[in-house]
Amino acid sequence: MRIIVLTTAALLALNLSGCGNKPREQLGNADKLYELAKRASDNGNYRDATLYYEQLEARFPFTNAARQGQLDLMYAYYKNREPEAAIDQCDQFIRENPAHPRVDYAYYIKGLTQFERNPNFLERWFSADLSQRPPIDARKSFQSFQTLVQRFPNSEYAEDSRQRMIFLRNRLASYEVYVAGHYLERGAYVGAINRAKYTIENYDGSPQIRQALQIMAEAYRRLGMPDLAADTEKVLSENYANLNEPQVEPGQGKDHWWKFW
Repeated sequence: MRIIVLTTAALLALNLSGCGNKPREQLGNADKLYELAKRASDNGNYRDATLYYEQLEARFPFTNAARQGQLDLMYAYYKNREPEAAIDQCDQFIRENPAHPRVDYAYYIKGLTQFERNPNFLERWFSADLSQRPPIDARKSFQSFQTLVQRFPNSEYAEDSRQRMIFLRNRLASYEVYVAGHYLERGAYVGAINRAKYTIENYDGSPQIRQALQIMAEAYRRLGMPDLAADTEKVLSENYANLNEPQVEPGQGKDHWWKFW
């Protein structure tokens, strides 16, 4: 019996000694965890990548690997179709690292995530008319890209942000024109005029300005203000010589800028 006890104790001591001498790398360290996360992301396995990056930030929060992982995590969330998590991660990074040399990337991913929420895949596929939907995400996306362009004009993401801002600006103008037209149909002529004016003042140069002027002129006519209607039509004719040329309504057309992304 004594021999059995001593043998068992010896085996236990050997096992404990082996665990104590186990290399640190096998237990996991920041660089190893980052390597696993990066490999998963590069292979398109964003679900596992997010899990590894989350572990990295939780276990080794003050390492260089964790700081880089914070940037990679927001992209992994974005690619894994977790928009709220991606936006929260971007906001956290911007809040905690306002002077970081890559904070422009956080603004870009934030804007990109909001941009991709408008429209969804089926709406793109069937060329849905987006002008009737309140452009909440479009406004947020525009603001994120605008901040990036204003604060970091030489950023590698600035040019793409500018192009997306053009699309978003036209999207916002489309919604304002839609609302103005709705007011006109309902007989709310003052509301139609105000909304059309807002479009002209805030989205000058967008394709929707022509339609805004037409709505304004018609609203003035229906209110019994022929002089103002004539002035508006004069502006319309001076800026749009060929008034008979058909307009492309929002959501129509074969090609859309956002289909390239």
